[in-house]
Amino acid sequence: MKVKTILVSQPEPKIENSPYFDLIDKQKVKIDFRPFIHVEGVPAKEVRQQKVDLTKYTAIILTSRNAVDHFFRVAEEMRFKVPDTMKYFCQSEAVAYYLQKYVVYRKRKIYVGKRTFSELSPLIKKYKDEKFLLPNTDKVKDEVPNTLNALGVDWKQAIFYKTVISDLSDLEHVTYDVLVFFSPSGIESLFHNFPEFKQNNTRIAVFGNTTIKAVEEKGLRVDIAAPTPETPSMTMALEKYIEKVNKGK
Repeated sequence: MKVKTILVSQPEPKIENSPYFDLIDKQKVKIDFRPFIHVEGVPAKEVRQQKVDLTKYTAIILTSRNAVDHFFRVAEEMRFKVPDTMKYFCQSEAVAYYLQKYVVYRKRKIYVGKRTFSELSPLIKKYKDEKFLLPNTDKVKDEVPNTLNALGVDWKQAIFYKTVISDLSDLEHVTYDVLVFFSPSGIESLFHNFPEFKQNNTRIAVFGNTTIKAVEEKGLRVDIAAPTPETPSMTMALEKYIEKVNKGK
C-alpha cells in the first residue's frame, strides 16, 4: 500500500531546512506533526519537598534542553541567584549551546560530553569532589543513576519537570498511512488516548530499541525501524520505505 499521509508524534521542526520538509517536497507526501507527550514544570514548592536546597550544590548535570530550562526556572522561583562558580556538565554540545540562553558561556565552567551519558562520565569522575545535582524528569533512563552510582560521586536527583500525555481526542476519526514514534512514552500516549487502537493497514515507524520493544509489547507490528547502518535517521528510513512502496505511482 502506498504512503500518502504521515503523522510524526513530535512538534513541528522550527528549522526551515528540516529533512522532513525535504521529504514532503521530494516524495509528495503529507506530514503532520503532533506531540503525543509534552513536558510540564514541577513547581518550586514540590522541588523543595524533595529536600533540594540549591545552595548545597557546586555542579549541575544537564542531560537535555528541558533540564536547562527547568533548572533556571526553579532557581528563579526559589529566588536563588546561581553563582558564577557553578560548574555545568552537559551531556552534549546541543545542551551546552542551549545553556547560553541563561549564562555567559565564556565566563562559566562548562564541561561537555559527546552524545551519550556514559561519554560524559569521565568528566564527572575528574571532578568527583563536587556536589552534583541532576535536575531531571520523572522518566529517567537507568543508565544515568547507574553510571553516577558507579562513579561514587556525591549526587542527588530531583524531579524538576514531568512528561505528560497529550490530549489527542481530536484525532479519533483521523487515519494516517504511517505513525512515527520516538519513545515508549509515545506508545503509552497512543493507547491512553485510544485504548481500542487496531493497527490494521497503518504502518508504524519507530526510532530506537526501547521504542521497538514498547510497540511489540502492545502486539503491534514494526514496519519501519531506525537507526540502522543504512538509515541512521528516521527521515532516511521513511524515504527508503516510501520509495519502495510508492514506486508504482
